[in-house]
Amino acid sequence: MNLPSDVIKNGLMRAPQRSLLRATGLGSEDIKRPFIGVANSWTEVVPGHVHLDRLARSVKRGVRQAGGQPFEFHTMAICDGLAMGHAGMHASLPSREVVADTVELMALAHGFDALVLIASCDKIVPGMLMAAARLDRPAIVVTGGPMLAGDHHGQVVDLITVFEAVAKVKAGQMSPEELEELETCACPGAGSCAGMFTANTMACVTEALGLSLPGCAAALAEEGDKDEIAYLSGLKIMELLARDLRPSAILSARAFENACRVDLALGGSTNTALHLPAIAHAAGVDFGLKDFDRLARSTPHLVCMSPAGPMRMQHLKEAGGVGAVMKRLEKSLHLEVPTVAGGTLADYLPRQVREVQHQGQPVIHTLEDPVHAEGGIAVLGGNLAPQGAVVKQTAVAEGLLKHQGPARVFDGEEAAVAAVNQGLVQPGEVLVVRYEGPAGGPGMREMLALTSLISGGDLDGKVALVTDGRFSGGSRGAAIGHVSPEAAAGGPLALVQDGDPIAIDIPGRRLELKVDAGELARRRAAWRPPAPKFTRGPLARYAALVTSAASGAVLRNGCESK
Repeated sequence: MNLPSDVIKNGLMRAPQRSLLRATGLGSEDIKRPFIGVANSWTEVVPGHVHLDRLARSVKRGVRQAGGQPFEFHTMAICDGLAMGHAGMHASLPSREVVADTVELMALAHGFDALVLIASCDKIVPGMLMAAARLDRPAIVVTGGPMLAGDHHGQVVDLITVFEAVAKVKAGQMSPEELEELETCACPGAGSCAGMFTANTMACVTEALGLSLPGCAAALAEEGDKDEIAYLSGLKIMELLARDLRPSAILSARAFENACRVDLALGGSTNTALHLPAIAHAAGVDFGLKDFDRLARSTPHLVCMSPAGPMRMQHLKEAGGVGAVMKRLEKSLHLEVPTVAGGTLADYLPRQVREVQHQGQPVIHTLEDPVHAEGGIAVLGGNLAPQGAVVKQTAVAEGLLKHQGPARVFDGEEAAVAAVNQGLVQPGEVLVVRYEGPAGGPGMREMLALTSLISGGDLDGKVALVTDGRFSGGSRGAAIGHVSPEAAAGGPLALVQDGDPIAIDIPGRRLELKVDAGELARRRAAWRPPAPKFTRGPLARYAALVTSAASGAVLRNGCESK
């Protein structure tokens, strides 16, 4: 079998390249081995990544034992928690494309025959999956694993508890000293934040797609079974290379349906409505918001995970992890799809779900007694979101599932945060935060600071939020994001004025602006697009190339429309 590394190391003309390889410490026998790229997003600034150097050592040990030559290289990783609530959040979603490009370019330049992708956190996992799909060389993913939840006087806590506690201090419900005590124990060690936020959602999605080994998503970052999975992944990549099992054989439309159903059953982050379509786009598979909407109607919500409930990843692991969720869903899954574990999905589902309880309820509910009858994400249409909008419907207060209220309009997140802090927002209002979309933001900033002020304060369950930006997987409440077309592209959100009635009907999947068509036409004639926020550098390039959130906010390559 001809391998990509042959062009680097074989034949008379490649003596200079072999000389360079020898300079890295390789001997003649090492050079003859298949070249395995070990893409690692290790960094010292992100808690979900600080331990990935350890996992890389286990991966490389497995690769060497199975006869391969590992080459570790690194890509970037942004911590959304650290970037939240300031200009740094503009960089988060664009970094997904940088991660994908880094991995793809490194593999192409150095002739890697196969890849082990070690990643954690929000944009890094989907970026690596996009690269794997585009390269289509044998690949396996090792997600870094969740951190343990914190313990605060017997209460299970996590990062979102701290975000919401800021609002409690502002409301006089908690002292600054109590907040300081909470912040010291909420994130007790390495790993992705403990709830079903975007990082852990993407790890679960990756396992459900069939691109990581069984049990990988829920294996905790600082426990030994994560190292064992990393080592086995190093062994497994050599088997995948020998079988020439590529991502294109795994990333089928049926695999994306499986992954989406698991996401919906877990009540995962709305960010998957960006990432799954983007990964599918890279794989040449048609999968988008219409599929989320279709599958959500027939997939029950089975696990009450933080931020919508008390479960954390450690509880999901105790109940059997992603495999146990798929066992509950098996009658609606495509069990014949191949996976990197070998064989098909049916071959490694557990025989039964462990009936584990936490706080008096099952960790994984049955189909007969679900948490909610429908899956976690709802896709809304209507005249305010002609191309769609998304909401985590399982985290919305009952009274706001259907709501009509006057708009309170803000041209950016900062103005909305200031209004909430100053007590200017009234119960019943619909906060509209616009010009935060993929191009207008740019980068669709997450608004966890804003949603936490609302959810942790006196406005909890009393106001709705509508934006062309997006939300952290840790957000809860009537937070409707990804409104498309975005305001900067002239979408209807750009025409909303203070006091306009907005009708939200999540069960009916509608988001409507109750303003006369003639009035909207007059407003459109007077509307002008805002000046770009960045005129040079990566964010300016991103704003010029990014497509709609409805298509995954992928970059145009000359074929896609904006």
